[in-house]
Amino acid sequence: MTDTRDILILGADLVGTGVESILVRDGRIIARGADADAQAVDPRIIDAEGLIALPGLVDMHTHLREPGQEDAETVYTGTRAAAVGGYTAVHAMANTTPVADTASVVDQVLRLGEEAGWVEVRPVGAVTQGLDGAHLSSMGAMANSRSRVRVFSDDGTCVADPVLMRRALEYVKAFDGVVAQHSQDPALTEGAQMNESPLSGELGLAGWPAVAEEAIIARDILLAKHVGSRLHVCHLSTAGSVDLIRWGKRMGVDVTAEATPHHLLLTEDLAATYDPLYKVNPPLRTSEDVEAVREGLADGTIDVIGTDHAPHPLEAKDCEWQAGAFGMTGLETALPILIKTMVETGRMTWEDIARVMSTGPARIGRVAGQGRGLGIGAPANIALVDPRARRVVDPGSQWTRSSNSPYRGMELPGVVVHTMHRGELTVVDATPIAKEDR
Repeated sequence: MTDTRDILILGADLVGTGVESILVRDGRIIARGADADAQAVDPRIIDAEGLIALPGLVDMHTHLREPGQEDAETVYTGTRAAAVGGYTAVHAMANTTPVADTASVVDQVLRLGEEAGWVEVRPVGAVTQGLDGAHLSSMGAMANSRSRVRVFSDDGTCVADPVLMRRALEYVKAFDGVVAQHSQDPALTEGAQMNESPLSGELGLAGWPAVAEEAIIARDILLAKHVGSRLHVCHLSTAGSVDLIRWGKRMGVDVTAEATPHHLLLTEDLAATYDPLYKVNPPLRTSEDVEAVREGLADGTIDVIGTDHAPHPLEAKDCEWQAGAFGMTGLETALPILIKTMVETGRMTWEDIARVMSTGPARIGRVAGQGRGLGIGAPANIALVDPRARRVVDPGSQWTRSSNSPYRGMELPGVVVHTMHRGELTVVDATPIAKEDR
C-alpha cells in the first residue's frame, strides 16, 4: 500500500542556495522553511543534512529500446536507471522496432512508462516513416494522441534531405513542436568509425569529420530561420558546432542544443584502445573540442544536457572495434560527470545544473509538470544529492539492463540518495523502490 503521509525533508541545501526544510503533501511542495515544520502532520521524515536538493532531472535524449530491442533495455529497466540517476522525466527516442512513427507506438511507450512508475516517459516521434529519411511520419496524429508528442527526431540517422527537413520544421509549428536533429551528413561519414584526425589515420579507422556535423547544423539553423520554427540540435560535439549555435542565437533563431556527458569528459584518444565501449555517434572528439563544449555549456550557448543513453547487449560491444555498435549508457552517471567537469571546476553552480538538467529540458520538450523548480505549489519532483560521496563505476551493479558504460573503474563524485517523482519516493538511500513497494 502506498504511504500517503506527508514527507518532510529536513535541512536540504536548495539548489546550493541555502538550507531549508521542504514539506510535500499530495504530490506537491506545500511549504518550505519554518512553515514546513509547522504544517507537517505525522510526516515521514527525510534527514537531508549535507544534501543538495535539485528539481527532478529531465533527459531530452534517452534510448529505452522497447518495443523490439528488449535484450538491451526495456522501459522498466531504463526508467529505473533514470530514477537512480535523479531523473523524474525522460524523452524516449523513436528508433525502436517498430519505429515510433505512429500514434499507436508512441502511446504504447507512454503506457509502459506509466505502468513502470519510475519517471514520466515522454515519447519522441520519428520525423520520417521508419526513419527512412524520405517520407514524413504521422506527426500530427502523434501530436494529438494521448502522448501529446512535442519532440520529433530520427536520432540515429540524420534528416539529410533539406526539403524534407524544411517541411518537418513547418509542420511542427502547428502544435508548438520541435525537430531534434541528429546532425550527420551521411555522404561525409560513410563507413566512419571515429573522429577524423591524425589519430584516425594512425589507427587505420575511417574518420568522421567535424564538418559533417557542422554543415548540417548550419543548414538547419538557416532553415529554421526561414520558416520561423523551433530547432533542437542533438549531442553536438565540436568546437565549430558550438560557434554555429552562438551564431544562430545571435540571429534570433529559435535554436537550442544539447551536449552529452561523454563529450564533456572523454576524448578520441580512447579509440587507441580499440575497445568498442568508446565507440559512439557522434564520436569522441579532441581535447580542444571538449574544452569548447564545456565553455559553451557554461556560458549558456548549449542549453541542456542530454544523456544519449544508448544501451546495447553484451555481444554488440564484446567484439572488434569495427563490428561494435555505437553508443554508451549514461543515465546513472550523467549528474556525477557534470559535478566532476563543471561544478568541481567552478564553471557552473548548482543552479546552473538545475537549468541545464531540469528546467531547460522541460521547457524545450514542453513537459508541463517537470522542471518547475522547488517553489511552493510546484509538483514534488526532487532529487537529493550527496555531493561529498564518491563512487567507483561498476557497470555490473548499475540498474540499466546493459553494461556498456565507458566509465568503468572511474571514481566519480556525487550520489543521488533519494529521488521523488510526483511526491512518491522512487529511490531511497540510493536504492530504487518498485511501485508496488512504495
